[in-house]
Amino acid sequence: MLLKTPRKALKNGNDADGASRPKVLAVLHQATSSCGRLGMMLETMGYDIDIRRPPLGDALPQTLEAHAGAVIFGGPMSANDNEEYVKREIDWIGVPLKENKPFFGICLGAQMLSKHLGGTVRANDREYAEIGYYPLVPTEHGSSLMEWPDMVYQWHREGFTLPSGAELLARGHEYENQAIKVGDNAYGVQFHAELTFAMLYRWTVRAEHRFSLTGAQPRRAHIDGRFQHDPDVRRWLKHFLDHWVGPAEAHRS
Repeated sequence: MLLKTPRKALKNGNDADGASRPKVLAVLHQATSSCGRLGMMLETMGYDIDIRRPPLGDALPQTLEAHAGAVIFGGPMSANDNEEYVKREIDWIGVPLKENKPFFGICLGAQMLSKHLGGTVRANDREYAEIGYYPLVPTEHGSSLMEWPDMVYQWHREGFTLPSGAELLARGHEYENQAIKVGDNAYGVQFHAELTFAMLYRWTVRAEHRFSLTGAQPRRAHIDGRFQHDPDVRRWLKHFLDHWVGPAEAHRS
């Protein structure tokens, strides 16, 4: 397993008192990918994580009746790719939107959300890659929802337009649309608050060739930035999850 099971959880997905633990669907895009600390926080909140990997043949559920919410994580592919699983994922986002279930798109997942709603995904005019820590500025509406970190970790070279019906929550300099909200409880962010230090280490070693892209920061800046900025990012993620899906007790059957 990629995520450790909390001590109070039993193998059958029940708590120690026998109550069923609600599930959150996690859509990952590589065999080695994990949910990072987002998954760890959700498990601490009382959820089980149902991991699906569409590039490896996993199907997505036709309904989220059995799930408290869904997260689509990032990946090395583009939302513009022609692979069938990419198209299916973009179409599938209609399930949580129609059922009004909590949805959270991270990086690629946010870009897919934009495309599902008629937006576009592309590099900016400078073909700038945000790889490292970059400033984040909340909008007035974003500030009214929660407190945001000043700097966030990025790993992308495409951004998304603000689709019809979406509200902008936070801006960036090179890629303006950094966080959006759709309806009551669908969100997309361009940055990676789920990142653990082990993930940062792995990404910066295995994808070191990306540091030659315009705008990318050197590996040392990633590590220094982690120690400087991550406490605020971690606090934001905890507050966001409380706001987005809330405690598991609210979703028990």
